[in-house]
Amino acid sequence: MRTMHIGMVAGEASGDLLSSLMLAGLRERWPQLLAQGIGGPQMAAQGFEAWWPSHKLSIFGYVDALMHLRELLSIRKQLGDRLLAERPDVFIGVDAPDFNFGLEQRLRTGGVKTVHFVCPSIWAWRAERVEKIRRAADHVLCLFPFEPELLHKQGIAATYVGHPLADAIPLQPPRQAARAALGIDERSQVVALLPGSRRSEIKYIAEPMLRAAMLMLQAKPGLRFVLPVVPGLRPMAEALKARAAPDLPLQLLDGRSHEALAACDVTLVASGTATLEAALFKRPMVIAYRMHVLNWLRMRNKSYLPWVGLPNVLAGELLVPELIQDACTAQALAEQGLAWLDDPERYARVQARFAEQHLLLRRNTAQLAVEVIKKVVDAA
Repeated sequence: MRTMHIGMVAGEASGDLLSSLMLAGLRERWPQLLAQGIGGPQMAAQGFEAWWPSHKLSIFGYVDALMHLRELLSIRKQLGDRLLAERPDVFIGVDAPDFNFGLEQRLRTGGVKTVHFVCPSIWAWRAERVEKIRRAADHVLCLFPFEPELLHKQGIAATYVGHPLADAIPLQPPRQAARAALGIDERSQVVALLPGSRRSEIKYIAEPMLRAAMLMLQAKPGLRFVLPVVPGLRPMAEALKARAAPDLPLQLLDGRSHEALAACDVTLVASGTATLEAALFKRPMVIAYRMHVLNWLRMRNKSYLPWVGLPNVLAGELLVPELIQDACTAQALAEQGLAWLDDPERYARVQARFAEQHLLLRRNTAQLAVEVIKKVVDAA
């Protein structure tokens, strides 16, 4: 069997996870798979050769990007040079559109087939972003069922492949096993705090979440809290905890966000992939987001949809509360979080909706993606 050679770039923890699930399917189809580029530890566990680590791309917003622009452009130039020299069968850009679209366009112009995995969401449909996709990708793999039609109208080849997390996360969350693994009593009420995986998210979102947790504890003294932290950001989280919530019964976890979601009763969660993970674990949530004021001023009018949280986008309605920027206060987070715990009927209704979303997204993503990628390669 021939060796399949792919180039791949994934940014951040979510991209690393999505890519690792895809790589498992690719390696099943091509056991001698050679995969190289930019990736994280979960991709490495699937045999991926990372020339640069994915955390180099863990940057959000215009301010952070400007601060790291020279380094990012240098990495992209070096990576493009190397991929054009080595001529992989296909390049797969996983999310990270600001980095990947320019790279994909260069590779495509140079004769390398390109696939983009994860269609940009929320403000993606503004004309300038659609044109970038058109120039960059031979084919787009879409996570959500409403996306291909939007792309087809713009003359962009796209396929709905479902979401790999819907395959990886069990339909029935392993609550008891997760609590045992984390040493949490079965009778405790648990709140998971998920402020995000970027340094800027910890900076802007973790503190109001921690202060909200203190307010929730005052209202319900028996509550327990868990906060998963990505590698490298634990000291930052510990310092914030010491300043904002020194007496909070908080268990800091090194990663283990899926165990935290399986174990908790409700979560305060930063907008992004984690909101979908929370929905797949059937956990009621309060979606939060804060950013640098300059980023907010540039982005606040670019939303294509009235919601930012993926569970709400999929539902087509405000299924769970969203507290964005100035609305993201400790008081509001605490009130909305406690509201879930105080309303069992509403709690059960949203869990049923999340179960419907889980079934909708469960499509054997790895196999469908492999079929599309094979067609793209064979068309070369």
